[in-house]
Amino acid sequence: MKQSLYGLLVLLFLALPPVANLMESVMIIHMHMQMPLLIFTGFLLARFFQLRVPRFFEKWNRNGIPGIILFVIIVAYWTLPRSMDEALTTQSMEGFKFISLPLFAGIPLRDSWKKLKPIIKNIIFYFFIILFSGMGWLYIDSPVQLCNNYLIIDQITLGWGFLTTAICMVIYLVYTAFVDPTKYE
Repeated sequence: MKQSLYGLLVLLFLALPPVANLMESVMIIHMHMQMPLLIFTGFLLARFFQLRVPRFFEKWNRNGIPGIILFVIIVAYWTLPRSMDEALTTQSMEGFKFISLPLFAGIPLRDSWKKLKPIIKNIIFYFFIILFSGMGWLYIDSPVQLCNNYLIIDQITLGWGFLTTAICMVIYLVYTAFVDPTKYE
């Protein structure tokens, strides 16, 4: 239960206007720091909900597939340039970001991940490698400004951040192919 309290405190901290404005002022920090932290707060909050409404998770997310699909949809939505732009200009979209990432991405991720078979986990990694590579290429190679609230150089920096993340995921998958992770549990 302590971790749920920590998740709530981090979420409230991230929602403070000076903190949110600072994190949203730089595109790569907005996408690769604020949004993952919002997912992480949901990951921490999940234990509270799992203890309070266990039947909901047993019925709704028995094998982990529905939860991981919801996670993928929410994360993919927030990688779109239009979503990031609207979160900065529309108060309701900003609110949706602070609700959707913790509740509809972080909580389902925590509830689903342990239930998934290793092959499904690898498919999720492959999906994100392809998504992040594609988004990286889009942000780097686009001849036009994709987000009205950020400069072209911010867009290119974010693209390189996406490509770096995709490369790190590939390195992780290669590592897990040669090392038995159960030896370290």
